Amino acid sequence: MPSPTSTQLTALIVGSMFFMEQLDGTILATALPSIAHSLHVDMVATSVALTSYIIGLAIFIPASGALADRLGSRTVLMVAICIFVGSSIFCGTAHSLLFLAIMRTIQGIGGALMVPVGRLAVIRSTPADQLVRTMTWMMLPATLGPLLGPVVGGYITSWLTWRWNFYLNIPVGVVGLFLTYRFIPEVRELSPPPFDVKGLFLAGGGLAVLSVFAEMFSHGTGSPALVTALLCAGLLLLGIYTHHAGRTSFPLLDLRLMRVQTFRISVFGGAASRIAVGSLPFLLPSFLQIGAGLSAAQSGLVTFVAPLGAIAMRPFVPALLKRWGFRTILMANGSSAALVFAMIALFRPSYPLWLLSLVLTLAGAAQSLQFSAYNTVAYADIPQDRMSAATSLYSTMQQIMLSAGICIAAGTLTVLSRLHHNTPANMTDFAFGFVVTGGISLLAVPLCAALSPSAGANMSGNRR
Repeated sequence: MPSPTSTQLTALIVGSMFFMEQLDGTILATALPSIAHSLHVDMVATSVALTSYIIGLAIFIPASGALADRLGSRTVLMVAICIFVGSSIFCGTAHSLLFLAIMRTIQGIGGALMVPVGRLAVIRSTPADQLVRTMTWMMLPATLGPLLGPVVGGYITSWLTWRWNFYLNIPVGVVGLFLTYRFIPEVRELSPPPFDVKGLFLAGGGLAVLSVFAEMFSHGTGSPALVTALLCAGLLLLGIYTHHAGRTSFPLLDLRLMRVQTFRISVFGGAASRIAVGSLPFLLPSFLQIGAGLSAAQSGLVTFVAPLGAIAMRPFVPALLKRWGFRTILMANGSSAALVFAMIALFRPSYPLWLLSLVLTLAGAAQSLQFSAYNTVAYADIPQDRMSAATSLYSTMQQIMLSAGICIAAGTLTVLSRLHHNTPANMTDFAFGFVVTGGISLLAVPLCAALSPSAGANMSGNRR
């Protein structure tokens, strides 16, 4: 097997950062009962450990591109890793829920700077005709994080303690820090535009408030008045930001980039697909354990096969895009999540587990192809001097949709529970959650149909 090129090595390093960030976003799901017992708090209250991380992400993802333009991509990445690892150490030593929530928020800030700045470093250092192949290298480790999180978290919590879920970031972060210093190029703008401080408060604040609203609404917590107030406040802040962005030459999140067709369709088509993918790490373990009666270990082994499908698909992505082009691949593959989710919803405890494992393997392969295509064609027509703005906006929308997938799935289960007089969720409820999020993913098909047949041809090499 040939050695990776310098751009592919950069992509693997950045992908490993994605892996660490996304693993950390899901690894605590199975540790919440242990955290509640250790910190002497109610189990429901520990959800703040997940919410606070999302808030940190929401506030600072919009600022990531602008900071990279000023300070340099390598510098921002190294600072982000230090923030992430340092806050992980403090999370592991937490002896109160309030302190854990504060450190998780700071950890989210580090994650917010790692992901979009890392993507920007890859895009800027890769020629257009090599971007498809390079992005598949970057997505390889990133694909594993969300699905391995509950598995790894379950085993660490069972055999060690929940605190080691955070200490795990230390060796990964130290290695990432060295590799970033050694291999990631320092790229910055010579004359960056003014930093949009007002935009940071409006966009970051609005997204943070809406993140809290979504968490409370989807879990049925908080009074109706509080939930409504949070929704109105979040929408008001984002509405004011939209007005501000239209009157500012260099807004933090440049919504004018939506005029670029390939970028716009990748954002909205990818949003429909990401809602389904975002719900999977939340729905699947509970579906298997509560609905199908599997143990945590059995559930982990079943879900582990999905990343294997993604890995197996990686070598074929460039050839498939070159043969069929972005539009055909995204349309044909757009219904894959709905099909897979429908098959999962039909699974029953009497069925053999290998059948479900086969379905999840196919799902991993389809997901790898779909998001490699989305994450590449989004930048096909973006001018080089707008790349940092594009990565900030794209990463912000990506995080919003992944979080929305969890909230829609959780909200579906909450509504069904109330309709059933607050009875615990059963297998039918989880199956309905898969149907809802899978159905939303079908919206990607008509959206991708609007792409030009030649979209991204300079990247895929497709000339048909």
